[in-house]
Amino acid sequence: MDGSFVALGDGLHRRVIAILAAQALREPSGLTREMSLESLGIDSLGMAEILFAIEEAFEVQVPFNANEPGATMDLSTVGAICDAVEALVAADRA
Repeated sequence: MDGSFVALGDGLHRRVIAILAAQALREPSGLTREMSLESLGIDSLGMAEILFAIEEAFEVQVPFNANEPGATMDLSTVGAICDAVEALVAADRA
């Protein structure tokens, strides 16, 4: 990716970005796909709150097990989280 700001036109991505921005105490328009959660100041407790908020907002179960890193979704960047939530929602509707 080129560091461009996330397009806020996509409803699902906009909602995920709003969750991340709220946890990071930032404006959603300031987040880019390449930003890491660490760069946003989101720690492990904040990540847990984000996962619960995603599960509640999208009525999905986020696969996350800190003891089994391969059994989790990619939580490395804003874009990776948006894409993972999109895949979870699509799988849930299938």
